[in-house]
Amino acid sequence: MKEKTKSLNLRSGGAKTVKSAPRRRQCGTMAVHQRLLEQYPSFRQNLVDIERLVARRMLSGMAARAGGPTTIPIVVHVVFNSTAEDISDAQIKSQIVVLNKDYRAKNPDKNKTPTVWRGLVTDVNIQFALASKDPNGKPTTGITRTHTTHTSFSDDNAVKSAATGGADPWPSDKFLNIWVCTFERTPQGQLLGYAQFPGGPPKTDGVVILNTAFGTKGTATAPFNRGRTTTHEIGHWLNLHHIWGDTAHCEGTDFVDDTPNQQLPNFGKPHFPHITCSNGPNGDMFMNYMDYVDDDSMFMFTAGQVARMTATLDGPRSTIGT
Repeated sequence: MKEKTKSLNLRSGGAKTVKSAPRRRQCGTMAVHQRLLEQYPSFRQNLVDIERLVARRMLSGMAARAGGPTTIPIVVHVVFNSTAEDISDAQIKSQIVVLNKDYRAKNPDKNKTPTVWRGLVTDVNIQFALASKDPNGKPTTGITRTHTTHTSFSDDNAVKSAATGGADPWPSDKFLNIWVCTFERTPQGQLLGYAQFPGGPPKTDGVVILNTAFGTKGTATAPFNRGRTTTHEIGHWLNLHHIWGDTAHCEGTDFVDDTPNQQLPNFGKPHFPHITCSNGPNGDMFMNYMDYVDDDSMFMFTAGQVARMTATLDGPRSTIGT
């Protein structure tokens, strides 16, 4: 039986449709990150310690962990106002399928990777599963459902607390919390999602995804209906940065050596090669999961990115997964 943080008798009311997905990818992770750094001074030192762990891992020459894959338990908190926002179990499970293909490099579209970079496509050796036991050890579907009076949320983490209209997290040292909700529309557009880097406050640790960009069924809407928003945001949760380094002057870095330097995010469906920052002849690695292209145009992690994620699982996220 599904967990319900509030009565679902309200499901018969409310709008019957959700608004269409935005046309361009917009991730709120870095804005949230900068705010948390100011609110929690210890977060900065935690990041320094994490980067030291990453550096040691990179020097070892190892990317993914040896042996069988690490399985990370997920709890999906569906926070809805209208009936249409109360997404189905099938839609949630379709997202888990995508994650398990993308993070094991079993996604068929990886074959679209330009020949020059195919040797960099790397299996992260991570798989995901909806939690089978809740924090009290009782059987669970790994899904909670919360009816809210809020018609939308921003990136202020309100969706992560019952006191502010959302759903409280499960212990973030044992579960990957994913909240699915509607984001507010602003003059700048609408977020697809945001995540928290490792080392931050436990009470807000996790990933938030727009309900029209989650999974491949139900409310999922093109061009973000292949589950890659969640792949992207979990990349942040595992300590990956945007591939262009979040600057506009060719001076940014994603702290990974095998991704080309690029000037800005790419949107839509770029054509190879797209050259910026004197990175010819191959140009930007825009098909990387950590760029901003459409879901059907991103399909790879590199060995360097995998090393960062593996170091994160060996270090600050070592208590999660089996």
